[in-house]
Amino acid sequence: MRNILNLNQNWLFVKNTTDISARDCVCINLPHTWNADDGSDGGNDYFRGSCLYVKTIKRSELPKADRYYLEIRGANSSADVYVGNEKLAHHDGGYSTWRVDLTEKLGEETDVAIVVDNSPNETVYPQMADFTFYGGLYRSVNLIAVSESHFDLEYYGAPGLKITPTVEGKDAKVEVEVYVKNLKDTQTLVYTIYDKDEKELQKIESQDTKVTFDIKDAHLWHGRRDPYLYCCEVEIVEGDEIIDNVCSRFGCRSFKIDPENGFILNGEEYPLRGVSRHQDRAGVGNALLPEHHEEDIELIMEVGATTIRLAHYQHDQYFYDLCDEKGLVIWAEIPYISKHMPTGRENTVSQMKELVTQNYNHPCIVVWGLSNEISIGGSDDDLLENHRILNDLVHEMDKTRLTTIAAVSMCKMDDPYLQIPDVVSYNHYFGWYGGDTSMNGPWFDKFHATHPNIPIGCSEYGCEALNWHTSDPKQGDYTEEYQAYYHEELIRQFFSRKYMWATHVWNMFDFGADARSEGGENGQNHKGLVTMDRKYKKDSFYAYKAWLSDEPFVHLCGKRYIDRVEDVTKVTVYSNQPEVELFVNGSSIGKKSAPDHFFYFDVQNVGESTIVAKAGELSDVGKIRKVAERNMDYVLKEVGAVLNWFDVTEIPGRYSLNDKISDIMKSKRGKLWFASVGLKIKKKMDESKKDKAEGKKSGGFDVDLKADGGLMEMMGGFTVLRLTSMMGMMNISFTKEELLKMNKKLNRIRKPK
Repeated sequence: MRNILNLNQNWLFVKNTTDISARDCVCINLPHTWNADDGSDGGNDYFRGSCLYVKTIKRSELPKADRYYLEIRGANSSADVYVGNEKLAHHDGGYSTWRVDLTEKLGEETDVAIVVDNSPNETVYPQMADFTFYGGLYRSVNLIAVSESHFDLEYYGAPGLKITPTVEGKDAKVEVEVYVKNLKDTQTLVYTIYDKDEKELQKIESQDTKVTFDIKDAHLWHGRRDPYLYCCEVEIVEGDEIIDNVCSRFGCRSFKIDPENGFILNGEEYPLRGVSRHQDRAGVGNALLPEHHEEDIELIMEVGATTIRLAHYQHDQYFYDLCDEKGLVIWAEIPYISKHMPTGRENTVSQMKELVTQNYNHPCIVVWGLSNEISIGGSDDDLLENHRILNDLVHEMDKTRLTTIAAVSMCKMDDPYLQIPDVVSYNHYFGWYGGDTSMNGPWFDKFHATHPNIPIGCSEYGCEALNWHTSDPKQGDYTEEYQAYYHEELIRQFFSRKYMWATHVWNMFDFGADARSEGGENGQNHKGLVTMDRKYKKDSFYAYKAWLSDEPFVHLCGKRYIDRVEDVTKVTVYSNQPEVELFVNGSSIGKKSAPDHFFYFDVQNVGESTIVAKAGELSDVGKIRKVAERNMDYVLKEVGAVLNWFDVTEIPGRYSLNDKISDIMKSKRGKLWFASVGLKIKKKMDESKKDKAEGKKSGGFDVDLKADGGLMEMMGGFTVLRLTSMMGMMNISFTKEELLKMNKKLNRIRKPK
């Protein structure tokens, strides 16, 4: 009978070594990452290299078995396993499960050494992306003890059990296939289907490795409304003895994605409106415990999401299990992202095989993501061929699901790689990175009109918000108020277009991106609806809850924005209730209804006021205070910035570093000025690439400035100062003297009248 021993306790850890005999170590428990702190503190200097983990296994503590497999559930991003001085296995890909047969190498006391490496290279994805590549043994490590006859443990890290339900009217056919090793003539396979309450429904005994069950009046898995799960167990039996067993839950459901009507689940329209999720969190990195996954899923359930894009890699099996249980519809993908590497094709194939085989049984998954923003540098023949290979591979491995991609905003609508997957989504940030919020809906209308037979969705949209505040929110100010405004606008546009097969907010949680230097807290991407420590739900969280959740609530926005200078201030309330009444110091200033769930009130700002929002029996409270001058604690200050926006000299009618690129480009002299700056940026980028080639940097987010102007168009929404600060993600920095000189030149250029 199979035994699984968890090996998470008592490992020796040595940082920055490939010497498996090194013992200048510390004792740690798994899950573990060496980038828990430096992976999100900014500077683009988190440690990327090789580290050693050593565990002593005593045979006397192991159950009796014929074979012993080491199971590694996540080692980022490459790893080698040694026993003694012998290397037993190598694995590339930091997000999937893989196993190593230790049987012949186990003595009475055996040191198992694992060298894990997250160094930059040109073969293993990801290498360029806007998130931290945390290194470590950051998920569980187990020892699986089995008999000589057992379900295959070396088939792409999969469970050895493949379940394919097909809904036929009110019934379902369930094909069950197993992968076995060394099955004897005297042994049989016993297949059993159980209902949700673990009641046995059907049993088949056979030596065939593939059987089919018929379930009459099948209880369907129907998303959040009814996430019903069956269970299938298969045993290898010899006489009265169970030799090995595997089991997996599954759900019976049908779906399709219609270019006009969006996502259809079990014959009913089921709008996919949700979020994307990165797995890391503050102080922990990617080394999550079960309670971390549970907290994440509960927050996503609270906001009312029906779907999650699990970006940009394979997530923990426990999280997929939770999505099955909660009824969340999932987009699962590999980290084929941002930069196509001709030398990385083999790795895209192996990571895709692992993703599909290991997650095949999860009913929550409906699409496999081939890539993300991979055409940021344009499409070429090798990139297109890589996508066709992956697309064909997925369809060969899984006849039941669809393929998708997340295309970067600059990707033209007629790009040939959009024709490869079954459905398409775009990452758009109009209203944050260039453009304005009003451009989002019309862009999708244009795509839909151009390609009426291609289902289209939005795989990323969002903007950053920290604890900065204003009554006059503007694009790029990083205030909680602008983020709330942005999402109000995007909700109105996206949720009214049912042809959009899915929309995914970027992101549910702030996450580590050590190369980032913006917003006043370096090392993070702050587009989350919730902070990285999961302790604060930003106002925009409640904007989605108002539209998506059935849980009655009322939320008063701006609780962190108390000191206000204006005589009359705008107060916003979000609620899914039909009517909200606002009280100021105990007195009602009126009731309002809002079909869009966003309630706006004008409040006299005198002295200190207690504000209470009520919807029936529900209420939420905050306060405001009249001040003579703006509270500078609410004003963005870039950490480590050589200049902040309020330090920049501004002359009425002239340009400055605080003007947007798009505005400066309206002037002929402004265009000439920006061209000269572009040459400086290119020079700095060339120097940065040279430094990286010489090993002087840990890596960053490299971007090629293409002549077609796509990226430049996106940059139009940045102020010059913001653009130069964000260049830190590309290992490019400007000195204070350089910036002041640039500003002086801009001050000489008149703005057009």
